[in-house]
Amino acid sequence: MIWNIPKPRNEMDHIISYASGTPEREELLREIEAMKARTEKIPLIIGGEEVWTEETVDVVVPHEHGITLARACLATEKELRAAIDAALAAHDEWASMDWYHRAAIFLKAADLLAGPRRIRNIASIMLNQSKTPFEAEIDLAELVDFWRFNAYYMRFLYEEQPDQAPGEYNRFDWRPLEGFILAVPPFNFYSIGGNLPTAPAIVGNTVLWKPSRSVAFTNYQIMRVLMEAGLPKGVINFVPFSSRYSDVVLAHPYFAGLHFTGSYETLVTLWKTVGKNLEKYRNFPRIVGETGGKDFIFVHKSADVRAVVANVIRGGFEAQGQKCSAVSRVYVPESLWKPFRSLVVEEVAKVKYGPVEDLSNFMGALISQSAFDKAVSYLEYAKQHPGEYEFICGGGYDGSTGWFIQPTVIRAMDPRGRLMTEEIFAPVVTVYVYPDDEYEETLHLCDESTPYALTGSIFARNREAIVVAEKILRYAAGNFYINDKPTGAIVARQPFGGARNSGTNDKAGFWLNLTRWLNPRTIKETSIPAQDWPRPFMQ
Repeated sequence: MIWNIPKPRNEMDHIISYASGTPEREELLREIEAMKARTEKIPLIIGGEEVWTEETVDVVVPHEHGITLARACLATEKELRAAIDAALAAHDEWASMDWYHRAAIFLKAADLLAGPRRIRNIASIMLNQSKTPFEAEIDLAELVDFWRFNAYYMRFLYEEQPDQAPGEYNRFDWRPLEGFILAVPPFNFYSIGGNLPTAPAIVGNTVLWKPSRSVAFTNYQIMRVLMEAGLPKGVINFVPFSSRYSDVVLAHPYFAGLHFTGSYETLVTLWKTVGKNLEKYRNFPRIVGETGGKDFIFVHKSADVRAVVANVIRGGFEAQGQKCSAVSRVYVPESLWKPFRSLVVEEVAKVKYGPVEDLSNFMGALISQSAFDKAVSYLEYAKQHPGEYEFICGGGYDGSTGWFIQPTVIRAMDPRGRLMTEEIFAPVVTVYVYPDDEYEETLHLCDESTPYALTGSIFARNREAIVVAEKILRYAAGNFYINDKPTGAIVARQPFGGARNSGTNDKAGFWLNLTRWLNPRTIKETSIPAQDWPRPFMQ
């Protein structure tokens, strides 16, 4: 039987508005209240079975941290070893399952998530990750797109075969890696939480999934959808655990790969640990990592100022700036500084933030006390150095009931200062004003002043200026945007990832990522084998 998986249409193009008066809005608000009224107990899932442990962590609502959404079990060495055994036990049967049966599971999961499980998962994203309905919708839609497009790309890859010649038949055996994969997603994206374990799994790998503990509630909702869709036991094992147990996994001979999104420092630590253990492994492990960014908007003197300000606000403040792609630094020419400053002050004053259940709010809260403290430290640093930084708007914060940071725009006098070069991961945008006649020099400055290279954009109406920026900033961003904010990459349309200190750039949302979890075998079959061994030159 030949299965055909047509190219999907992006779910991102069909998100729900939750506008006033719609039934979805009322259903969502009811679901939110029901979730807030109870504390869910979350087990580990090992070999398809619930496992309960005494070591737990509370998962709270960031914008109302007195509410505990869930109490999640954490794995210890005992449970991690059991999870590894379960993954290895499931490997051969899962790897040998016909690709279209594996695809069918994830396509069903996508349909469940886009349909009957949508509202519950949207509510969980809003409460656990303090996202507005819009941000929650695009997060959920992206995971639906990951599952549908990964199934489509899997079929595409399996159809890629080597050339043939008379008397021989050549083919690829698209094998998964030999062993198990460790998936370590971040707190900030539900979609990444679901994609990191499932991208390796769809092509036949088995996985240990270590969700971020602060969002174990939303990630567990994804696990429930996968189990409902028929995921076999042991293929993905849901095991949040403390980093002190990392060596149990990373030193195992059958550790085959790491799928990671998080901080640069954490990836470096994990990579060094893998390197230290290289001689123990059955194969060289694959490492796919996406880390941070210091993402920019570069403004040319020909730019539309209103468009720039709108995209600074959306790109810098949606999701409280807790996106690896969020606008963090802006370069504005002197000729546009006054209108830019005036308009940004006017528009940011309209930005409302608070509990995301209040659907008039544009922003929620930071994810945790540690994230809040880090953001505050940068604000206080800027306040303590008035000669280096000028607050244009914002700068306030309050962590008493929720971890709220006011949307903030700061002018930096030094383009290489801390706020222009270090990742803050909060609704803080720093602006550097440059002389109009130093456009190219400042583009080089933008390229060279930070170690990151994730996302960035150019705003200009002058085409020659766009061409120059695209050339000079060629290595400054793995995702580059023209007259748009540097956030909001869509699966299959803007495959995502950056290089330098931003990661390995293996492009989530495209077939390139799936190839990292495959280990092809080349098979040659000769129809009529040679009957004699001498070569003609010997005669």
